[in-house]
Amino acid sequence: MSDLPATGGMRGARRRAVRLADETLLRTSYLPQSDRLPLVFSPAAAGVDLADWAAGHREEVLAALHRHGAVYFSGFALSSAEEFEHAAGALVPDLFGEYGDLPREAAGEKIFTSTPYPPDQMILYHNESSHMARWPMKIFFFSALAAQSGGETPVVDVRALLDLIRPDYLERFQRLGLRYVRNFTAGVDVSWRQFFQTDDPAEVERRCAEAGAEATWLADQRQLQVTQPARAVHEHPVTGERVFFNQVLLHHPAALDPRTRSSLLELFGPEGLPRNVFFGDGSVIEDAVVEHLLAVYHSARVAFEWTTGDMLMLDNMLVAHGRMPFTGPRKTLVAMGDMFQG
Repeated sequence: MSDLPATGGMRGARRRAVRLADETLLRTSYLPQSDRLPLVFSPAAAGVDLADWAAGHREEVLAALHRHGAVYFSGFALSSAEEFEHAAGALVPDLFGEYGDLPREAAGEKIFTSTPYPPDQMILYHNESSHMARWPMKIFFFSALAAQSGGETPVVDVRALLDLIRPDYLERFQRLGLRYVRNFTAGVDVSWRQFFQTDDPAEVERRCAEAGAEATWLADQRQLQVTQPARAVHEHPVTGERVFFNQVLLHHPAALDPRTRSSLLELFGPEGLPRNVFFGDGSVIEDAVVEHLLAVYHSARVAFEWTTGDMLMLDNMLVAHGRMPFTGPRKTLVAMGDMFQG
């Protein structure tokens, strides 16, 4: 596994000429460590309301998003979940409010808090809901409170990964696809009731069948196992570009730290792990393949320090994201929308 590259903040960002309407209101730049993503938007003067500006410049922002994969709104000083929802909704009017994997933020029906994961561990790179039959094309993150240290949201252009992954590994991913297995186990993951937002097992079975997934009930319907086939390589529906779009690193046990992996195997055994992923024909994805993917994602990542009040927008099919370990209080809110049926 390769070492992680150094991260950097917004200070010292290079200014680049980018054609946008009302350039006197907005400046654009790139991070010092990357001249591709994210493209940084910042106000040229005080008093620019991000939601108002975005509502009038949605097409310019989306064009930049399709080119870069990620745009970062810095210096607009968003101060609440409501302001975040207004800004995100100006760019994606159909925000999605029925997401069962994240806790809902009390201040907004379509705003969620980020994954409650131990702060001393990294959330590995993934494309949101890529293990499902339906996913958001756009995803937003808002730093309601930046961490004392760490807590960066690393981003990876998954178009570029296709040139970095070993050709023989990539050929298997493309030819065989993937089979995700998720065991909804109380106390380890969200419950199946929370995820599907229903108490009715028949409704769960109906939704799984509609998505091409298999629902298996264990322990008298107290535990649910869902098996979902999916592709590992897709084409972006707007740009037509090939992308490595999946959640292999979030599901494969080889991506866990050794102690966590050993504990989960001892508790649940290989068949009962909360999450796992195989090639589409059911064959095992070898640990060496996952270690190679980890090194590739690490080498391609861009990470930056959050500033409280800033917002990041991703094209979920062009860019994967994660979360670095952190210290001190941290609060990041999430919104998503423009749902796509694969």
